[in-house]
Amino acid sequence: MSLVTTYYRNVTCVTGPLVFLEGAEQFGFGAMLDLVLPGGEVRTGQVLEASRELALVQVLEGTSQIGPAAAQVGFREAAATVKLSPYLMGRVLDGSGRPRDGRPSVVYEERRNINGAPLNPVARLQPRLFIETGLSAIDGFNTLVRGQKLPIFSGPGLPVHEIVSSILERARVVGDNEEQGLVVIFAAMGITHREATAYLDRIRGSEASQRLITFLNLADDPVIERLVTPRCALTAAEYFAFTHGMHVLVVLADMTNYCEALREVSGAREEIPGRRGYPGMMYTDLASIYERAGSVKGSEGSITQIPVVTMPDDDITHPIVDLTGYITEGQVVLSRALHHKGLFPPVDVLPSLSRLMNNGIGIGRTREDHRELANQLYACYANGIDIRRLVSIVGEDALTESDRRYLVFADRFEREMIHQGDQRRTIHQTLDKGWELLQMFPASELTRIRRVLVEHYYPETGPANSDERAGQCMNQEPKTGS
Repeated sequence: MSLVTTYYRNVTCVTGPLVFLEGAEQFGFGAMLDLVLPGGEVRTGQVLEASRELALVQVLEGTSQIGPAAAQVGFREAAATVKLSPYLMGRVLDGSGRPRDGRPSVVYEERRNINGAPLNPVARLQPRLFIETGLSAIDGFNTLVRGQKLPIFSGPGLPVHEIVSSILERARVVGDNEEQGLVVIFAAMGITHREATAYLDRIRGSEASQRLITFLNLADDPVIERLVTPRCALTAAEYFAFTHGMHVLVVLADMTNYCEALREVSGAREEIPGRRGYPGMMYTDLASIYERAGSVKGSEGSITQIPVVTMPDDDITHPIVDLTGYITEGQVVLSRALHHKGLFPPVDVLPSLSRLMNNGIGIGRTREDHRELANQLYACYANGIDIRRLVSIVGEDALTESDRRYLVFADRFEREMIHQGDQRRTIHQTLDKGWELLQMFPASELTRIRRVLVEHYYPETGPANSDERAGQCMNQEPKTGS
């Protein structure tokens, strides 16, 4: 229902998703307007630019059937807002925050400007608590920390939606000798009906469904609505985190679709394009979204972000991927080669990185051996990958016994550590699996782990049996596919 009481017939031009209003000095920048069509349909618009002569308005529902002589325009509110309530948990909303699950309306507590306010750097707290996703490739080697923004870089056809569904269902905060549930907010931008159905079917009926809020903008929904979807989701996250003191995980999928909508609006406004046609202000725009993660002094809550970015043509230097990497604190990179091997999740731990990992691991959070064990496993796997490339050139006959051992390890690491199917692993199970894999090496080769930890977590190791164990593992037939 429209909130407008006075209407104006001052539409002068319609181009793409934009409408120009003449004599619109009464409408300020960011104001929300109602555009009423002759048949009574009401569409929502937001002022992008305003002057004494003209105002430029982007129409969230599209401009089809809007003509200069027919549409009436009226003021709705000074800025775009979203309605908030604790009862939003378990609901499915559209990209603008309106219910789309067919259930009764929610009793709302307040309305907030979706643009929010940047966190005061002085008031920020350093991220320190570990968030367990249940995926060993992330928890063990690219640990997600409460208050962090850690993107997933995927490629067309890779199972990123299955990975996100698993995180939505299983993520939890672990630390300070306690486990806490997360409020999970899923902002979907431009995804297909099949993908949306897969997400909702997996979550529906599970325990996680009672703490999940979904903002759903589908591929056939208005493109312009995608520009407000992540901001509505983050405004809801700030409400639960800083008003109600909860830990909130926000998953934004797919930021590539968001940036394509940004480019479309920029082209309609005839702005000078930047790299590959994207607007020059895209860095600032993405930063205004990503920098709304974190925790602040005086609040028990926090906001953690996992943006999903699909790399066009698997190009990690693409502007969207490049800018996201600059702003965020690491990346989780999916591998097409691992996917072709049938491994799930196909996370390539070598180019992946979590810059805040050290803040969230260790005694009282994960385990004292976490950092050193991850370093050792990473080094052994990297060595095995190098030898795998060497085999493609010189063949296996030129390898030493030590080389063969690392070659076998690389294969086992992918099949037993990275690959876990639909199984959920705790962080302790992940670390124990790491020690199990290292048993094929003599203790003298575990140079990245302190001796006291080796003796504690690897008590079977000794001069008499370590070489024998390594030889048994080497007898396995290595798989040297790329």
